[in-house]
Amino acid sequence: MSNINQSRRRLFSRRKSNVIRPPWSRQDIDFTDICTRCDKCVEACETKIIIKGDGGFPEVNFTIDECTFCKKCVEACPESLFTATDESPWQIAATINDTCLARQGIWCQSCKDACDSRAISFTPAIGKAPQPQIDTDICNGCGACVAPCPSHSITLLDNKNVES
Repeated sequence: MSNINQSRRRLFSRRKSNVIRPPWSRQDIDFTDICTRCDKCVEACETKIIIKGDGGFPEVNFTIDECTFCKKCVEACPESLFTATDESPWQIAATINDTCLARQGIWCQSCKDACDSRAISFTPAIGKAPQPQIDTDICNGCGACVAPCPSHSITLLDNKNVES
């Protein structure tokens, strides 16, 4: 009987998701409570990075392109899903894992070249490839660095959990 109760609890538990919702959107649990899955934000996204995710809820996929913060998703939404657009669009920042080519000794700076905000820099090192550094205070979470990375080493995470 206790296994059944645990299964039910897991079924109805409301855990915070790791997916990235559109910019300026409410926190995940509030988001899924209010979103009607109408797809208007998906259709409005100029770079097509907002896709239908789990359960049909919109989420951002930076492997497609970057967010230009055009606000078209906000304008298209008929619900009260979005906060004031004069605030920061979200609290995410890029992070680079150990599969990065530069960290493997191969000269690569494709992420730096794609970063308009100049949040990514490379520190020269004697005898090895320059190493990437992300200034999370400058990173706006646009995701421009994700798609060009040849080793898929960049992800965007909640700013509170990011170390450069």
